[in-house]
Amino acid sequence: MKSSNDIINIGKETISIELDAINKLKEKIDDNYVSVIREILHSKGRLIIAGIGKSANIARKMVATFNSTGQPSIFLHAADAIHGDLGNIQKEDIVIFMSKSGNTTEIKTLLPYIKKMGNLIISITGNVESFLAKESDYIIDVSVEKEACPNNLAPTSSTTAQLVMGDAIAISLLTSKSFSDEDFARFHPGGTLGKRLYLKIGDLLLDNIPSVCINDNIDKVILSISKNRVGATAVLDNGNLIGIITDGDLRRMLQIKSSFSDFKARDIMSKNPKKVDISILAYDALKIMQSNNISQLVVTSNEEYKGIVHIHEIIKEGLV
Repeated sequence: MKSSNDIINIGKETISIELDAINKLKEKIDDNYVSVIREILHSKGRLIIAGIGKSANIARKMVATFNSTGQPSIFLHAADAIHGDLGNIQKEDIVIFMSKSGNTTEIKTLLPYIKKMGNLIISITGNVESFLAKESDYIIDVSVEKEACPNNLAPTSSTTAQLVMGDAIAISLLTSKSFSDEDFARFHPGGTLGKRLYLKIGDLLLDNIPSVCINDNIDKVILSISKNRVGATAVLDNGNLIGIITDGDLRRMLQIKSSFSDFKARDIMSKNPKKVDISILAYDALKIMQSNNISQLVVTSNEEYKGIVHIHEIIKEGLV
């Protein structure tokens, strides 16, 4: 059994070895890399990312990243390709092979057929002298000095290098295309990422719009706050927003005054409440709440009062 210090040192050494492998990848970002990016940008087809073994797992992740950033891609398992899946490849597609050795039986069998189809072939490999590299139109070298595995066998540094190079390609592509937040939202309509980019504060407004008039008594204020489930009510004067009363304001009033039957809404309201336009993103509204240490925001449209959103409504959407 290893000691605690030994286990800590092994973990740190693993990270150091893989960091070194990643840092050396910078030397591989050159004119050849630029040519690869330009070929993909000018292509009218998809990216077909092929691999086998651990490289196939990295290929699947690359496909997910490319698709989520606007670059149409599909994964092709090299073993399945030689048993029928080769039909997934279309004439204008670019095929990227992921392989550490570049000499697997499946790749040697598959590659000649793809070359006959006339597709551009890019290899991301750890062996620039391999069969794969020699048969490719472009080679991206992701070779590493050693694996983090003490036996230099288990793919560790090599798969990390593949993963990082895939991310570099994806980011180079999306930056070249000026891929925006709005574009990202189109490909991520579900989940927290999507909601941060498309969910508007207006989408969280409740049907009931809490409000009282400036001269309403405290009973009406309490009723409005209790009925509308946002912990606050707006104060209006001839339909114009002039203030807000929260349940916290009521509690503070009770601590100061034993009797408040003569109080009106105007007496306890907070003037100039924080407000946002109905079109603002809910995530941006959340940041405003957090920076101002408040739980409610007044929502308006062209300065017309539309309602109040409580921070709990944003939390329920999973944006925190």
